[in-house]
Amino acid sequence: MITIEDLKPTPGSNKKYKRLGRGQGSGKGKTAGKGHKGQKSRGTGKVRAWMEGGQTPLHRRLPKFGFKNFTKKFYAVVNLETLEEKFDSNAVVTPEVLIEKGIIDKIYDGVKILARGEITKPLTVKAHKFSEKAKEKIEKVGGKIEVI
Repeated sequence: MITIEDLKPTPGSNKKYKRLGRGQGSGKGKTAGKGHKGQKSRGTGKVRAWMEGGQTPLHRRLPKFGFKNFTKKFYAVVNLETLEEKFDSNAVVTPEVLIEKGIIDKIYDGVKILARGEITKPLTVKAHKFSEKAKEKIEKVGGKIEVI
């Protein structure tokens, strides 16, 4: 029967730590394995990723560019081919109906109708913006356009 006194750690699992800087006889005396001088031998020995040792850093060597246009409007876009596919003849298309049918997620700054695809059904389309071609195509088949 094994008792608690008989238990021993697995051979090799308890490794003695290296005592650094404790004389030349230890093999890790004097510089303690850190080499001679320099930033990496002192203190924590860490060099930050962006540090370039006095050379002008990359973020200052490169020019500034661009800007963020905070007045830009973002429209939910719907093409005529989608309207043709999802709506019956003489239907009224509004942003709310588009959300209900899952065509757009949300209205953002408005809904814009674009002319990709063909349309054969007369629809009443209410949106914030229309492309010129989309207007032509909708009116050509007898549909109506309302800018909200």
